[in-house]
Amino acid sequence: MSIRVVGPKVVAGDDILTTEALNFLALLHQRFEPARQALLRRRQEVQQRMMSGWQPTFREDSRSIRDAEWSIGGVPSDLTDRRVEITGPTDRKMVINALNSGARVFMADFEDANSPTWANMVQGQQNLTDAIERRIEFTSPSGERYDLKDNVATLVVRPRGWHLTEHHLIVDGQPLAGALMDFGLYMYRNAHRLLQRGSGPYFYLPKLENAEEAQLWEDVFCFSEDTLGLQRGTIKATVLIETILAAFEMDEILWALRPHIVGLNAGRWDYLFSIIKKFRHHSGVLLADRQQITMTVPFMRAYTELLVKTAHRRGAYAIGGMAAFIPSRRDPEINRVALAKVAEDKEREAADGFDGTWVAHPDLVPVADEIFTRVLGSRPHQRDRLRDEVRVDASDLLQFNVPGGAMTESGLRNNIAVAVQYLASWLSGTGAVALYNLMEDAATAEIARAQVWQWATHHVALTSGQDVTPDLVERYVAEGLSKWGSGWPMAEDAAALFREVALTEDWVDFLTLPAYERLVETEHTTNL
Repeated sequence: MSIRVVGPKVVAGDDILTTEALNFLALLHQRFEPARQALLRRRQEVQQRMMSGWQPTFREDSRSIRDAEWSIGGVPSDLTDRRVEITGPTDRKMVINALNSGARVFMADFEDANSPTWANMVQGQQNLTDAIERRIEFTSPSGERYDLKDNVATLVVRPRGWHLTEHHLIVDGQPLAGALMDFGLYMYRNAHRLLQRGSGPYFYLPKLENAEEAQLWEDVFCFSEDTLGLQRGTIKATVLIETILAAFEMDEILWALRPHIVGLNAGRWDYLFSIIKKFRHHSGVLLADRQQITMTVPFMRAYTELLVKTAHRRGAYAIGGMAAFIPSRRDPEINRVALAKVAEDKEREAADGFDGTWVAHPDLVPVADEIFTRVLGSRPHQRDRLRDEVRVDASDLLQFNVPGGAMTESGLRNNIAVAVQYLASWLSGTGAVALYNLMEDAATAEIARAQVWQWATHHVALTSGQDVTPDLVERYVAEGLSKWGSGWPMAEDAAALFREVALTEDWVDFLTLPAYERLVETEHTTNL
């Protein structure tokens, strides 16, 4: 077994990628890569079944798990209060600002809010270690200095999903799974550090589609704890329920991870994307501008209420979805309207029984904190709200109508503008970008491009009377580039990539897959 680093030299690379750390990654690959590949093949098999008419439902072979009374394991003291969580990438300034934000948890993201350049992946690991050691600092080009306050958020790390690979680490001729790199390096370098400081290795797990994928993480956790000499159950994880298939297996996912799991999160944006992806052969799914598909539409209410009920029945936390608004520094009216919508969303979550919620910007922390504190009072959570009155069946999750929804020209143009500009940012090395007063990441870009693909493939009619065709999309792309393209050095490359994931006949499962190929090719060319 051999592992090779084929990425370019980066700052801190030798400190991060030690022989011992690389050997641990190689062990993870050797032990778990066959299972990962089998699960990815299963995803494709399920998709083919759905294309042939099968619809997901609650599993009959795991009914006994759903019917039995059982609970997850314990929750560490620094994860007992999660009323506001802030998310963001692992660049140095972001890590400091997020930890200082007043949020109870910072979800440091190697996935949707991150562009996986080799430098970002390696230096992000260094930034997190420096934060744990409380030696992290940053000075901006203008001379502004950033360092940590005395009281900071609890650190939770989101590795990449099972479908992504890291082409700069090669084990016996195969690229390492991105999930195993992100988890493995953070775990190997920091687990003992964290425990010495009264915390622990905590993770957010993305993009799971079934209990078997959760079981793979459970096996990785147990193997890692044993290998590193840690007590079983030291690792703690929160699972994002952000695929339509996972919504039918929340009990089973909790069961698979029960010694290690502490909560479920309503990953709303990827959830919508997964619906379009899985039901893309249907012409009548989610036919409304993405801005109109709010958390109050019936199928989203069913999903979130079932999540709260399921999590609380098992003693787990239920964490609400993202507030992506970015306050304007120039327009108070934009802020007034948007903050009212944010408050309404968080009030609904708190009233529904969620124990906490996500925000994308430090200015939203006090807004969400005040709302959840008003409901929680002196309690750190409301897991005692069991929501026994909630009744959700398969049809509730699968009726994708959007009352009053419409497909508009402005909605199509916005999808194109967001997707192309986000890809331009991503290809330039930044995976979270403020566009039109919203923080966009890969999840929201996926919805945008998926809707364009769906509308163009099925030639849907806009309220303006125009049919959405590839030619119409191309015209709007060209008009958009002439308007905002000069602000993005990678705009033309991003537009070409957008066409590949939104206008080709064959569906591309994740836009980050061809985008990553371009990223790696650019890095290779630059370093020749």
